[in-house]
Amino acid sequence: MAALPLTDFVRGLPKAELHMHIEGTLEPELMFELAAKNRVELPFATVEDVRAAYEFDDLQSFLDIYYAGAAVLITEEDFAALMRGYLQRAVADGVRHAEMFFDPQTHTQRGVDIGTVIRGFRSVMAEFEEQLSTGLIMCFLRHLGGKEAVATFEAARPYLDDLIGVGLDSSEVGNPPELFVDAFALAKEAGLHLTAHAAEEAGPDYVWGALDALGAERIDHGVRAEEDEELIERLVSEGIALTMCPISNHKLQVFAELADHNLKRMMERGVRVTINSDDPAYFGGYVAQNYVETAAALGLDRGDLAQLARNSIEASFLDDASRAELVAELDNYLTGALTGL
Repeated sequence: MAALPLTDFVRGLPKAELHMHIEGTLEPELMFELAAKNRVELPFATVEDVRAAYEFDDLQSFLDIYYAGAAVLITEEDFAALMRGYLQRAVADGVRHAEMFFDPQTHTQRGVDIGTVIRGFRSVMAEFEEQLSTGLIMCFLRHLGGKEAVATFEAARPYLDDLIGVGLDSSEVGNPPELFVDAFALAKEAGLHLTAHAAEEAGPDYVWGALDALGAERIDHGVRAEEDEELIERLVSEGIALTMCPISNHKLQVFAELADHNLKRMMERGVRVTINSDDPAYFGGYVAQNYVETAAALGLDRGDLAQLARNSIEASFLDDASRAELVAELDNYLTGALTGL
């Protein structure tokens, strides 16, 4: 039996995506469509101008465009359209479970009610429930501070049943995890899962803070954790997952070349790393493309890619039974797909 082409093999892999910002899936075509509908003026004349602007020097240069684009999202229907576009792509990429970040403060600061955001997302998630399981993770914007994070959590209280967890994102340097202890304590008390961006641009101390001060169950990015030997040992011994985003890290110049990425080294050391797309509309690659391009750049074989898919399922916030069901689906797929290799 001939082996499947790599892209087909990757798309067929049952996998979870654990690090994807739904606002970061706003493709230029939808951005212009919603801008026209909602009479929002964009700083770009054409779709081509938007794509040409997607060359970033660092995290902040990306965030400036990211927040400008999000201004077109106003009604429940807008948020539903955004979610529908991502879930269609996720299904095509073999995602069987998606845990999606969203940034309510990006919208509430513009006068959009948090309920409008969540209801819009949830309406479409229900449409796709037979194709993949989904969950929403509400992120706090670091640059707005800890008090605003608490206020955001309180505003979301009527909708906690629609969430599976909270996270922490936006400008990392200068906004350490310790500033958000109160908001994370409220989330933990409410029974939500906890995760946080750390060590994408800041150092390993931000991972320590996310784990010890916030109680994070996994770390988003975490690439600079490699600089701290004791931290690596802890990640391995406690099975703490890193939700890595290779194409994003390259596009934001965390690594000058994709071939420089430390995912493979971390994987070989026993860290539970996963591959995700982060903000795929802006960085040019949804999750399957991240698998394929990372494999090519780092010399990953199909066994490595299968392990990464397994890691993604095991690191998810699914219940044990659902996790076991997905692992069994993965094993069944591999039995056939790896024949002949």
